[in-house]
Amino acid sequence: MYEQIASNKRRTLLIMFFFIIFVLLIGYVFGRITQFGYAGVFIAGVIAFAMSFGSYYYSDKVVLAMSRAHPASKEENAHLINVVEGLAIAAGIPKPKVYVIDDPAPNAFATGRDPEHAAVAVTTGLLHKMNREELEGVIAHELSHIRNYDIRLMTLTVVMVGVVALLSDWLLRSFFWGGRRRDEDSGYLGLILMVIGIILAIISPIVAQLVRMAISRQREYLADASGAMLTRYPLGLAHALEKIAKDNEPLAVANKATSSLYIATPANLRSRKGWSLWDTHPPIEERIKRLEEMSFEKMPA
Repeated sequence: MYEQIASNKRRTLLIMFFFIIFVLLIGYVFGRITQFGYAGVFIAGVIAFAMSFGSYYYSDKVVLAMSRAHPASKEENAHLINVVEGLAIAAGIPKPKVYVIDDPAPNAFATGRDPEHAAVAVTTGLLHKMNREELEGVIAHELSHIRNYDIRLMTLTVVMVGVVALLSDWLLRSFFWGGRRRDEDSGYLGLILMVIGIILAIISPIVAQLVRMAISRQREYLADASGAMLTRYPLGLAHALEKIAKDNEPLAVANKATSSLYIATPANLRSRKGWSLWDTHPPIEERIKRLEEMSFEKMPA
């Protein structure tokens, strides 16, 4: 199990390294081709950071409001609150705020920028359709997202995707407006840079989104493994994921903007063509398989 967690961390770091190199490459070509020079790269970074700053500090409130989540009460949701409190102690993090979404589809998500400012939301469908071990598996997964600072990591990727999108747009506009190249980039070098710039301007947003999705999938694997360590029972989460996968209840409050937050893609947003590189979650069958393999390993003391 420790090997699974270490492998997921290494893959995430590798993907992030590739992402940073890719952004720097676009910035270099952008600076050589356009009249903005390298100052344009800095401006793009500032704008992308400003766009992400608000979402970083206020996205949790926005997401909870969009999901029509309401605070869990001790009278009606004592069982849920006790599970969250117990697993938060085991994870060594403050107890997050607990919310409930009135929807028959079983699902859950975590939000917040760090363990001190976090919340967990579950649907009434999850509470009604999961036994205690399955509920603990789901909550442990979401608390692992909080403990692993996944929201902070995904915010960083959003910033980089924003930089890539801005640079790509500026490159295309500079070609459309006939923007001048730097004087030293004349002749064949200038032509080569222009061709590279056009190619990068077209494919870079696509590549950036694919990298973002890949990072998201690796964090899901990591949260699965970390959550299994918290409960010491990987099959609890495996069985929960199996139930969620077989459930066809549409999650009315979910949309494409929030679907990546949930422990599994809601039934009404799943692709009918099966899994693809554009999915924010790994294939649920693969997640279940990995958890089942963990259950046969000797759990660390």
